[in-house]
Amino acid sequence: MFNAITQSQIFVLDQDEALDFYVGKLGLEVAVDVDLGFMRWLTVCVPGHPERQILLEKPGPPAMSEETAAQVRDLLTKGAMGGWLILSTDDCRKTYETLLARGVEFTEEPTERPYGIDCGLRDPFGNRVRLGQSNAFGTDA
Repeated sequence: MFNAITQSQIFVLDQDEALDFYVGKLGLEVAVDVDLGFMRWLTVCVPGHPERQILLEKPGPPAMSEETAAQVRDLLTKGAMGGWLILSTDDCRKTYETLLARGVEFTEEPTERPYGIDCGLRDPFGNRVRLGQSNAFGTDA
């Protein structure tokens, strides 16, 4: 039946600021940036892997009323609505140091886990991002 998950979504309050963070600091690349008139369809992906994209969606029409969008924005700014992403890396500690030098603020330093090494950060909108390096017990998928 299904053969892939091609897109996931997180809410952001400002798509240009999201680009600065996800592309400028984290090093992802723009997959699609299209003004549809009623919304901006903006996705990013791991460089060279456009088959899996993250939609950086600004809350609002057409997906929701302006009243609901205001509630979502309020919850997002309080850290209660944020989504989450897990990005894999071959070297979590090196990636941590690289991103730290770019000004990324982490909520958790690289930590040994049963499945590998991971660390955590939040984007400017409260979405949680984890960086993970799998070991023999983890998965690479």
